[in-house]
Amino acid sequence: MSRVRVHNFSISLDGFGAGEGQSLEAPFGHAGTRLNEWFFGTEAFRSMQGKPGGRVGVDDALAKAWGPGIGAEIMGRRKFGPQQGPWPDLEWEGWWGEDPPFHTPVFVLTHHPRPTLQMQGGTTFHFIDAEPAEALRQAREAAGGLDVRIGGGPSVVRAFLEADLIDHLHVVIVPILLGRGERLWDGMEGLEERFPEIESVSTPSGVTHVIFNRP
Repeated sequence: MSRVRVHNFSISLDGFGAGEGQSLEAPFGHAGTRLNEWFFGTEAFRSMQGKPGGRVGVDDALAKAWGPGIGAEIMGRRKFGPQQGPWPDLEWEGWWGEDPPFHTPVFVLTHHPRPTLQMQGGTTFHFIDAEPAEALRQAREAAGGLDVRIGGGPSVVRAFLEADLIDHLHVVIVPILLGRGERLWDGMEGLEERFPEIESVSTPSGVTHVIFNRP
């Protein structure tokens, strides 16, 4: 069976995976870009932007593991956009422009479904109101035997962890304190017991990559 993977999920030292006050002007809330600065300078990120160069090394190698073998993604609505409640209109098509970086079917979890949105480059957004197991069933069907990536935010990753549906979890601990926002680890006592393989490495960027893996 295909595996369920989380990659490049950044959290602060105090466990927050998103800042408070997300908006159109502040996609990451009061955290700004601080949770993802380690990623922005890598070759992996620059190539996603169609730009040459970038830093190589451990950060880059782990960042590039995000794509290979993935056939579908599941994300929360707040990763797709800042709107809450009923959609005010259907003009919003995500943060990424006409050609999002996913290039697979993407299932956006929301209590307010909207018509499927087909983008350039093979990305198709499906908006579904479903619990983790049902969302994963639909994503696996669309993935055609490839793996499914859980893209976040924190509440979505936590929900899939609570349902014990994640096989590979790559968390990046960033040396900042946010103090408020949305935490990842709440209710996750004993999580490490589910994963026989746990590795960590710190890099010159100041972050620590922790990988929880089930063979």
